[in-house]
Amino acid sequence: MSQSAPPRANQPRLCFIGFGEAGQALAGGLREAGIAEIAAFDIAGGEPRVHEPATRLGVRLAASLGEALAGADFVFSAVTAASSVAAARQAAGHLTPGQLFVDVNSVSPGRKREAAALFSGDGAYLDLAIMAPVHPRRHATPCLVAGEAGQRFIESFAAFGMKLTLAGPEIGAATTVKMVRSVMVKGLEALSYECFMAARRAGVQDEILASLGASYPGFDWPRQVPYNVSRMLQHGVRRAAEMREVALTLRELGLDPAVTGGVVAQQERLGRLGLWLEPEEGLAILGAVDAALAAEEARTGLATGET
Repeated sequence: MSQSAPPRANQPRLCFIGFGEAGQALAGGLREAGIAEIAAFDIAGGEPRVHEPATRLGVRLAASLGEALAGADFVFSAVTAASSVAAARQAAGHLTPGQLFVDVNSVSPGRKREAAALFSGDGAYLDLAIMAPVHPRRHATPCLVAGEAGQRFIESFAAFGMKLTLAGPEIGAATTVKMVRSVMVKGLEALSYECFMAARRAGVQDEILASLGASYPGFDWPRQVPYNVSRMLQHGVRRAAEMREVALTLRELGLDPAVTGGVVAQQERLGRLGLWLEPEEGLAILGAVDAALAAEEARTGLATGET
């Protein structure tokens, strides 16, 4: 069990629906910050990837959603993007007055408004957008919050070290910033991979580095490209799901997500390779990716009988 700060008076009681990477990071940080009562419900609760972190962090895994929600002041939904509205619908049937549903899922503003409509009562639903990777800062990762309960949430959690900024009273205001920002952040990752893999195969990597260095003198390409590629390898499948929501956001804004569609494909392609490479390997990381892609092509060709 993790070490935690002494409990504070009138500390909130928390529940997490979904206990994957984001839920574990937030719960672990908040436990160490002094929040003692944290429950969680996850449909994979019997698997080691869920119950072992819960045991280590001192989080009570509940056998049912209703059991997890009982007595909680704040309910954090951290499920997959595809399950976000379904999780909200299930929770809405159990929530009692005073409980706040905090939707941290990376989905479009339209999906968050759809989820918010399931909750009766003002201030029962909060749109929260996590604006950076949850590691290493965990609960102290900068977040935007939106909704009528935004100020209440900030006042409740700022004392525990959460870095929260109010985006406005309208549901969707926080996730809009996150989704639009991701067009550039995840798109730059995919472009970095595509450009430098092409440069590697063409044998012009040094020339491309020199040219881009001259055009963007403040940008450290030799450091940033391996970092971007490593993020795609480690989190590409989840990032692809988020980028589908980004594409939906752009459609909601009346834009054709032409480039974003390609980013989805590249993020998922690298994420499904199953490689875990660190950025410290430098641009040599591209060689390992190239070899893995060749092996994948050979395997796929053999499986389909192609020659």
